[in-house]
Amino acid sequence: MQTLLVVCLAFLALLILKLLRSLLWYPLQIQRRFARQGIRGPPRRLLAGGNAGDIRQLYAKALLEPVPHLSHDFAGRVAPHYARWSKRYGRTFLYWFGSQARLALGDPAIVKAVLADTSGAIDKAAFNPSSRVLFGEGLVGLTGEKWARHRRVVAPAFSMERVKSWIPEIATSVVNLLDKWEMQGGQNSEFEADIHKECHILSADVISRIAFGSNYEEGKKIFKLQEEMLPLISIALRSVYIPGFRFLPTAKNLKRRRINKEIEDLLSKLIQINGEKSENDRNLLGLMFSANKDEEKEKFGREEIIEECKTFYFAGKETTANVLTWAILLLAIHQDWQMKAREEVRTICGWHKHPIMEDLNRFKLVSMILKETLRLYSPAVLINRLTIRDVKLGGIEIPAGTFIYIPLISIHHDTEIWGRDANEFNPMRFNNAEKGESPVFLPFGLGPRVCVGQNLALVELKVALSMILQRVEIALSPSYVHAPRLLLTLEPQYGVQLLLRKI
Repeated sequence: MQTLLVVCLAFLALLILKLLRSLLWYPLQIQRRFARQGIRGPPRRLLAGGNAGDIRQLYAKALLEPVPHLSHDFAGRVAPHYARWSKRYGRTFLYWFGSQARLALGDPAIVKAVLADTSGAIDKAAFNPSSRVLFGEGLVGLTGEKWARHRRVVAPAFSMERVKSWIPEIATSVVNLLDKWEMQGGQNSEFEADIHKECHILSADVISRIAFGSNYEEGKKIFKLQEEMLPLISIALRSVYIPGFRFLPTAKNLKRRRINKEIEDLLSKLIQINGEKSENDRNLLGLMFSANKDEEKEKFGREEIIEECKTFYFAGKETTANVLTWAILLLAIHQDWQMKAREEVRTICGWHKHPIMEDLNRFKLVSMILKETLRLYSPAVLINRLTIRDVKLGGIEIPAGTFIYIPLISIHHDTEIWGRDANEFNPMRFNNAEKGESPVFLPFGLGPRVCVGQNLALVELKVALSMILQRVEIALSPSYVHAPRLLLTLEPQYGVQLLLRKI
């Protein structure tokens, strides 16, 4: 009995020492290490999850008021902690999520070095288990060798040649949306619509066609379930994860599990229905079934295909739909650019012809408008990375295990980088093609983990925007409230109400 008591006390002492090391000693060493390099940050609150509580409060406060005067200066609303702390501590500062050090990096040269790193010292920061259910074990959420294997299989499906072959499907989805608007308007020359909802329906239809060869109706329930999951994931991402907590039968945990199971069951049925007939076909599902048949180790099992389909359904719809929403809104605000873009589309495609790849390559103004939209309203507000081992970047020594936070939206709005008009809509900044892209224009990331779907996204955006301009004039509705917010991507908090008029 006495021996057992001694063992228990020794185990308890060991546990206390481990907790003290994790919660006090290790963070203090990291803090001192960065302080010696002149990098400081907000004080770490031990009982409030580091600075996690501060961040949640700043986000909650930021969402209380809309952005006045339709201003594009809203970076502080969607990344309020970076806006506040960078003013006090500089572009590079240290903050904490629990006992994990987070290094905010706003210096363009260092950001580029982080994203372009191929040494293996830096990887994508994995989602915590509570937030992983949305992307599952798909390409967006994977790290290490498993990510590399999935990338090898998935990347060829998004080559420009493959995307080019999907233009007719994209055009069909846009025509269906435009025909619906025409019926909705009836005899009236003008009607109001929430473009945010309409763009999500369009993008959902496109991703359904090119992923499964089906349409939006078949996948509608999956999209709705993922939308229901979004607020839960957003909360999880801004909270310190407590190991094992996701297994407790809390209301949020039970809801996550239920939604995730429903999504997986629906995807499994769609794969079963479309899988065999899709093999050797040109849609994404068929490409995954037939990928690398000669290399057994590269083939995807059914579970892996389900996980990748989660990513296609969410990332393929959410980001593109939101960018298209913002692009249409910007043209409604800036009528002069709407007229110029429409004139370009009509000069190249006429009044009714659907654009083909050669047309898309000739769209100069449309391309500039989309680039400026991606700069001002980049769907990815931030990029996360994790140091796997100690690394030195831009003169900063970063210890292993440091979470790197890249404030993409703040970099895209930085007046020191983009000039005094950084918060204004000015597509002409992308006019000089010979100059090339700015090294800090990173809407799709950079380096080994650059977005695999960027070809599809840009083609879909060009086709959709040009066809809408052919048939519809767009104006702001008096009911519109300008309130960009970060959920998982940048979206309008209250929708985007616009007046549509058939031409």
